Amino acid sequence: MIKEFKKFISKGNVVELAVGLIMAVYFGAIVKSLVDHILMPPIGMLLGNVDFSNLKVVLQEATMNGEVVVPEVAISYGLFLNTIITFFIVAIAIFMVVKGYNKMKASVEKKEAEAPAAPPAPSKEEVLLTEIRDLLKK
Repeated sequence: MIKEFKKFISKGNVVELAVGLIMAVYFGAIVKSLVDHILMPPIGMLLGNVDFSNLKVVLQEATMNGEVVVPEVAISYGLFLNTIITFFIVAIAIFMVVKGYNKMKASVEKKEAEAPAAPPAPSKEEVLLTEIRDLLKK
């Protein structure tokens, strides 16, 4: 079982998948920061100093019942808008990466198709005829 696990782990696909997953997590964090800290403040300023993360519909105000604090109940649609914008930026970035990869792959396949194919191996009959010819020359 340990040998099977070592064989599985040593395959390139597993390592590539792990690296891709780690990169995706951090790429998502970068895009979220881009949306929250760079894109949304100017957009909010253009719309009259609106902070999208604070946009919400309050269903129930926070209250104090004796020593128990009942938290506010609200629908935070501003955070939802931020998440949608983040999604579109990630989708565009992934589209651009996949488009570049497909273009590179197509050019490599085109070069491989243009390369002359190796001549086919001689048939058994041709090999035998060649041997006969060589024996007759001797």
